[in-house]
Amino acid sequence: QVQLVESGGGLVQAGGSLRLSCVASGRIFRIDDMGWYRHAPGKERELVAIITTRGTTYSGAVEGRFRINRDVAKNTVYLDMNSLEPEDTAVYYCRADKIYYDRNSYTSSWGQGTQVTVTQ
Repeated sequence: QVQLVESGGGLVQAGGSLRLSCVASGRIFRIDDMGWYRHAPGKERELVAIITTRGTTYSGAVEGRFRINRDVAKNTVYLDMNSLEPEDTAVYYCRADKIYYDRNSYTSSWGQGTQVTVTQ
């Protein structure tokens, strides 16, 4: 019912920057939580950053380098990634949780992922 579409991934050198975007579409009244996870080969999917109704949380690995923000009216979340490191290489997934399609009912959704590759 709800689709998340990411964009902005690519190949960059260490120290470079990328901006990821994620747009949610479908039957949406409001979205409480939107954020980003990443999945590197051989590792579990991990939280990168998330905006909830209570505030913003960053992984310790990215805090100070990445910044998350939302355009609530456009159902869009961004991840500005700076000072990228090879360790940041992963598939980055958009996550929306508590997507209300009316006042009382909600669902959650994952995007398909976008590849970020950081070279030395």
